[in-house]
Amino acid sequence: MKKLSLDNVERLTDVTWRIRQALNLQGFPTSTTSSCFGPGSAGAKARNFVLCPGKAYDRSPCGTGTSAKLACLAADGKLAEGEAWVQESIVGSRFGASYLWLDRASGRWRRASPAPPSSPRRARCCWTSAILFCWGIS
Repeated sequence: MKKLSLDNVERLTDVTWRIRQALNLQGFPTSTTSSCFGPGSAGAKARNFVLCPGKAYDRSPCGTGTSAKLACLAADGKLAEGEAWVQESIVGSRFGASYLWLDRASGRWRRASPAPPSSPRRARCCWTSAILFCWGIS
């Protein structure tokens, strides 16, 4: 696959659509989005392409996908507690987040999202091992 850029949107749409169809056929009929990740540009740790229902691509970096990425990185010990993760979208918009352990022994943590300059919003997310695929799929 070539790089994650706007000039590749047709190919990325095709690949992520086929991924979603394969997931649906494997018994995950409610899977409605699929993503591809690659290296980010200056200051971003990763760039993503997210295909939404109706074959439309997400122009935001996807907070849900970023939270899932944080969960996997935390579980694998690849992102330190409080360390910023900056996710970039296919159009270059960014979403920054970090996580804090609530109870490391039980796997409970929360996302701490620093508000970007253009948006004064903050979000919190609590994950526990009771959530299906909370720590990713391995």
